[in-house]
Amino acid sequence: MHKVMNYMQTSFAPKVNKIVKNPWIAAIQDAIMTALPLVFVGSLITIVSLVRNLIPAIPDMTMISNFSFGMFGLVVSFLIAYYVMEKKNNNKYKLIGGATSLVFFLMLLYPTLDKTGANMSFILARFGAQGMFTAIIAGLFVGAVMNFASKHSFFSEETAIPDFVVGWTLTGLLRVDVFNVILWLFSPLSAIVQSYPGFVLSVFIPVFLYTFGISGWVVMPVIYPVYMQGLAQNVKEVAAGGAATHIATQETCYAFSSMGGIGTTLALAVIMLFFSHSAQLKAIGKAIIVPSVFNINEPLVFGAPVAFNPYLMVPMWINGLLVPTISYLVMTLHLVSVPSKTFLLWYIPYPITSYLATQDWRAIVVTLVIFAVTWVVFWPFFKAYDNSLLAQEKKAAA
Repeated sequence: MHKVMNYMQTSFAPKVNKIVKNPWIAAIQDAIMTALPLVFVGSLITIVSLVRNLIPAIPDMTMISNFSFGMFGLVVSFLIAYYVMEKKNNNKYKLIGGATSLVFFLMLLYPTLDKTGANMSFILARFGAQGMFTAIIAGLFVGAVMNFASKHSFFSEETAIPDFVVGWTLTGLLRVDVFNVILWLFSPLSAIVQSYPGFVLSVFIPVFLYTFGISGWVVMPVIYPVYMQGLAQNVKEVAAGGAATHIATQETCYAFSSMGGIGTTLALAVIMLFFSHSAQLKAIGKAIIVPSVFNINEPLVFGAPVAFNPYLMVPMWINGLLVPTISYLVMTLHLVSVPSKTFLLWYIPYPITSYLATQDWRAIVVTLVIFAVTWVVFWPFFKAYDNSLLAQEKKAAA
């Protein structure tokens, strides 16, 4: 175990962090993080909609959701190119880069013109979660072209002609619906993540990396678009009168897996608060309980610590496999409804979050079961760690 820990700390973690700092990867991460407030607005509207079921007099605010969460892809297309230019030290081109990417994204959505050519029509759903992969490709493509053009310009300094020529050639001349082509290209990835092993891995990998001090956001450029696309498909299925079927969504993770933070650590925080005998863990338990209730576990992960601590890393890995397994199972068996509305207010305490994310009271029962399961997994490892610290403290005092 010591060799594994040494390898992870001295070799693996630095390599992953190097990937995270890559300007192209970092641009996608920053773009998604910057645009997340739009999703939060949509989440608030979800809560308002629940209240509206009880008080019909409350106005229908669906339009706000359509122009917040529903425009996520549009905003991300701008931000990715913007951040690419910024991280490549082409700051004077970042605004025109973002604007160019936004317009290029619109071209790739394959709009239609009426016979007069005066009216243009778009498919609204393509602007939001369904358009995430298209937005990422548009942003990275424009960023690459403009980064190249800033050094080897064949036109004027701020021209965007290469991007628009490509967009026009594909959509206007060849009549290719690039949006559907991109969805088709990424459909195998979506199918993998939506499967049981794929979903479990999509939850486990961020947990695993987090125990080595690496942010789970390193995998979000790949996983998050699939999650959003899954939710968009659920919304579409429910709107058509069917049932939501795509389990792998961020809402599913927030319903169960994020209890206490990444790694489902709320049970560990409660154990530390009430059952620690060592002075170190007693103090940590008092300090981390409030953040943990609001699903913020950086103080726990780096204070206990969990990171690079075999005593607590192993049970966190086990729970990183068990919790998504339970989540997938209960939704596959229709014991809990699959999320069909956006909800990313992750800081709301459980089990309130579980109910709001699924809009199903049965999720509260599952949350209690998961809390009990994670408690049982953490308990023996916690006791061993607490006893080792207590022994060290007695030895130091003697």
